[in-house]
Amino acid sequence: MSEESAMLAEQDLKLVDALQAAPRASWSTLGDALGLSAVTAARRWDALVERGDAWLTAYAGGELIAQLVLAFVEIDCAPGAVFSVAAALASDVHVATVEYVAGPGDLLVHVVAPSLRELGAHVAGRVAAVPGVTRVRTTVSPRMFTEGSRWRVRAISPGQREALSAKPARNRAPLRFDAADRALVLALGVDARTSAAALAAGLGIGATTVRRRLEGLLGRGAIRVRCEIARSVSPAPVTVTWWLRVPPDKLETTARSLAMVPEVRMCAALTGAANLMLVAWLPAQHDAPALEAGLAAKLPWLEITGRAVTLRSVKLMGRLLDPAGRGTGRVPLDFWAAVPVPEHGDRSVDRSGE
Repeated sequence: MSEESAMLAEQDLKLVDALQAAPRASWSTLGDALGLSAVTAARRWDALVERGDAWLTAYAGGELIAQLVLAFVEIDCAPGAVFSVAAALASDVHVATVEYVAGPGDLLVHVVAPSLRELGAHVAGRVAAVPGVTRVRTTVSPRMFTEGSRWRVRAISPGQREALSAKPARNRAPLRFDAADRALVLALGVDARTSAAALAAGLGIGATTVRRRLEGLLGRGAIRVRCEIARSVSPAPVTVTWWLRVPPDKLETTARSLAMVPEVRMCAALTGAANLMLVAWLPAQHDAPALEAGLAAKLPWLEITGRAVTLRSVKLMGRLLDPAGRGTGRVPLDFWAAVPVPEHGDRSVDRSGE
């Protein structure tokens, strides 16, 4: 919580913000924008990563994530089993995020699978089968309006951000995604700043091919790269999630309006009784009512049907976190990995991933 947060030094916050704007920019470019030498910028970043205070991550986004199926799963746990369940789920390549919350359930997890059938099999056969899980409630998200890669620390000036945020030309050709592209996404997940030459050497693919595919996937947003900051050193260490209900004919305009709110980290459509999920990062839990009041004044048709406050983040987009929210390790976000789907009438549970 905010009273426990020891915020990063201003220069480090600026470096994180610069990397949020341009995560793969050269150290000389980043240093020039911040008034630092390339060596100093790189050294500061290495120290942040070493402490687990900040990190980069890469994952499927845009058209790629739209071809997959995302669901939010609320999980009730047996007394005393929350963290053992959370640890088991955090090791799962289909589970992007795991949060221990004060809310409708004990845990809130984000699950991504190649299809609805495989999502159902994974939740029933893996998630619900983890020892200590007593109940699961699954809600599918048909559309993501905004997500964490757009959130900013807001430590650099608008001019600095604009200078760093040059957008590559968008690729209008049909998306082609094969095993080589999947390997590229997973390799970037290990080190999001790896050069095209190093990626080519590691994957056994020609450097020209890697560079072309990488530029194409990044340019169209099919690969998202983002810079994260540990919650305990962040200016916004508190996570609040809301479940919202809005009239269906106002869903699009409402979601777009919510996505523009600086505190908003994620806004996603839902298929349940609540048709929107909203996640915000706030300086303190006491800021939540003021944000709610502001949203109600601006969007009077919006109805809040549920709330949750994150007590501890266990995993965030593949990054494993300690109790202070510092990065300690990673699990590849291989959303395309095969999910065993039992034949009709097969009541057995596949526990091989536990």
